[in-house]
Amino acid sequence: SHIGSITGLYTVLVDGDDFNEPITDTARSILDGHIMLNRKLGHKNHYPAIDVLQSISRCMSQIADSDHKAAAGKLKNVLATYNEAEDLINIGAYKKGSNESIDYAISKVNQVNEFLRQQVDEKFEFQEIVKKMEEIFIE
Repeated sequence: SHIGSITGLYTVLVDGDDFNEPITDTARSILDGHIMLNRKLGHKNHYPAIDVLQSISRCMSQIADSDHKAAAGKLKNVLATYNEAEDLINIGAYKKGSNESIDYAISKVNQVNEFLRQQVDEKFEFQEIVKKMEEIFIE
């Protein structure tokens, strides 16, 4: 018997950015993962405009090593924490030292966003990318 896999990349265009409409919702529920693009990231000249917090891989836990998973978890935590506090930060209502998690997110968010950007002509090997992600969180 042969063991292998079939990889398919499907594009699902949603009407009016309603990601909970039936076809999109069904596709997300049966696929091994999904990559969500975010118009706001594109407007910030952040390319590829992948919304890491809305995207998911159901296979990552089976194929990534523990260091890779730990770094990816930290990256998501930084983005999530910063996104939750962003309005307070932008209007100056957040005071440094009020919340250790927010302070950490503020200290790392620029490095994380820089890591997530890629020019069209940039090419990296997989292990090089994982190493760069892990280096963000070395204290």
